[in-house]
Amino acid sequence: MKTIKTSLHFPAEVTDRPIICELIRKYDLTVNVLQAEITAGKRGKSVVDMVGKEANLEQALDYLRGLGVTINLFTTDIIYNKDKCVDCGACIAVCPTNAISMEEPSWELTFDASKCVRCKQCVPACPLRAINIDVFQ
Repeated sequence: MKTIKTSLHFPAEVTDRPIICELIRKYDLTVNVLQAEITAGKRGKSVVDMVGKEANLEQALDYLRGLGVTINLFTTDIIYNKDKCVDCGACIAVCPTNAISMEEPSWELTFDASKCVRCKQCVPACPLRAINIDVFQ
């Protein structure tokens, strides 16, 4: 089994279709929607994790492309270096999924990689460069 994380941008003409359900049924995938903003008749976007056999994932991506969906595979990982961090919290304001948060009462910053959608907004927000990008393939 393979896991991919991707952002999907839907053209208006397909936002009224049950595309995620189709991915699950037709391609035997497990799909975890991490973030979504989709309105029928308007362009939409989502960030999803898809898990399945590699051949099924490739077929599902081809299916999405055939519908006119723009796919951005996340091929980076966010690396949080706790030793460099001074817990200033500058990165918290830009994190859309609360993957970065402040623990009370210690006021120490924590990073939950399972919530991270790899949007990379935290990287330039960190004044000490304690957050970096690790490219993987």
